[in-house]
This record gives sequence, structure tokens and C-alpha cells, in this order.
Amino acid sequence: MAAWFLGLLHMDVFKQRLEQEYDASVIITSPNVPYKAILKGEDIERGILNPLELPDPSRVKLYLEPYVLGTVVFPEECMGKMLSLCESRRGEQQEVLYIDESRVMLKYLLPLNEVILDFYDELKTQSSGYASFDYEDEGYRETNIVRMDILINGSAVDALSCIVHTDKALQSGRAMCAKLKDVIPRQLFEVVIQASIRGKITARETIKPLRKDVTAKCYGGDVSRKMKLLQKQKEGKKKMKRIGKVDVPHEAFLTILKR
Repeated sequence: MAAWFLGLLHMDVFKQRLEQEYDASVIITSPNVPYKAILKGEDIERGILNPLELPDPSRVKLYLEPYVLGTVVFPEECMGKMLSLCESRRGEQQEVLYIDESRVMLKYLLPLNEVILDFYDELKTQSSGYASFDYEDEGYRETNIVRMDILINGSAVDALSCIVHTDKALQSGRAMCAKLKDVIPRQLFEVVIQASIRGKITARETIKPLRKDVTAKCYGGDVSRKMKLLQKQKEGKKKMKRIGKVDVPHEAFLTILKR
């Protein structure tokens, strides 16, 4: 069963209740919006609901992205923060209206993908809870998107794959790798986290292995024995890295959703 939520806080509360009250196993993934693609030589719009469904770029004539017309009402002193928030989400200003001496209404065209994740949470934070937000469908507009894959020791984690706008691809890759580095536990072998776009690595983080002092029981000055033990440890870690499996904790999926 798939479920959608009003924000990250709503999702986190719902997740905890499912786990605590029903002992359910919950998988959290990035929310997706229904993109469309028109292939070369065709006039048919093909729906894309999953990052793995994104067709080969060489076959695509253009991509289409859903947009919404958002209306934000807030106290006048929050004007700067609200403008910055909307602009940072690839918004296009449509209207500014002073409702009265203390309240302002902004209308922005916004990509739905920039709204569904944490826009509402950030709006409330930036306005100390005083801003309101509403939106209506504005159809589809041409866009430039790519699929970003996250690799853990060279293996792609499908649940972490996402569709991002090309202008934010490098930034998103670096941010996701950095966050995963903080939440994936250290292993006995090195863990390499990479962001990949069209087969090209765009960001990388490395989790250093846990270190065990294998020379602790070597007494005296036998340097050659110490070197042999260290070399054996090094070879063992290389082997573990080849065959070892890294389990990504559930907390990681929630962490990467937060900007």
C-alpha cells in the first residue's frame, strides 16, 4: 500500500504509529510527481510515475513537468523570506497584492515537484506559522530533467533514485551523499556513496572502516610481523568490500527528504 502526506511531520507521525501500534514494516521513498515525455518521431505523451521509467535521453524529444499556481498570504514583515523561498523553488512571480496594511498575497507559478516535499513546512518555519498556502493545477510545461541514482559501493539503491531538474542535479547529488554519510553506520570495510547521472559520477562521499588494532598483541620490535598483520588486515577489508552488503537504515530515507 502506498500513502501520501501533508508534509514531513505528518509522514513521520504516521510512520511511527504504524510501527508502534501495528508492528508494520514501513519503507520511505522520495515522493514523485507524474512527469511526461514525448519521444522523437511520436506525438504521444508518455506518463512517467517512477524514476526507473524515465526513457533514454537520446530517444526523448522533450519532457513535461506539472506546475501549480500557488497563493501565499503572510504578514508584510515576512516579504523577503517568502520571496526567497518561492524563488529558490524555481518559482515565477505572477502577482503581488497588499490585502491591507499588514498582510500581503503572493501568486507564483511553481513546479509541483518543488511543492510536494517540504515547501509547506518551510513556509510555516519562515513565517513563524503565520503564512497560509493554497494552490491549483496549472497543467504541464516543458522542462529539463534527469534521473539521479545513488550507488552504495557500486550498487544502485532503487529506493533512493529520483528525478531532478538539471539546474539542481549537482547540488542534490552532493547533499544526498553527505546526508547518507551521516546516517549509514560504519562497517568493517570502506563504504563509498556516489551520485550518478547518466552513468557519470557527480558526487562522492566515503565512510571510513572501523579500525581494529591487529598489532596490539605483538610485543617487542618485530617490525616484519607487524607489517604482515597489517597487510593481511588490508587484504581482508578489500575482500569484505567486494562481497559485503551495506544495509541502508530506514532513518536514511527520512533524512534525505529533509533539505
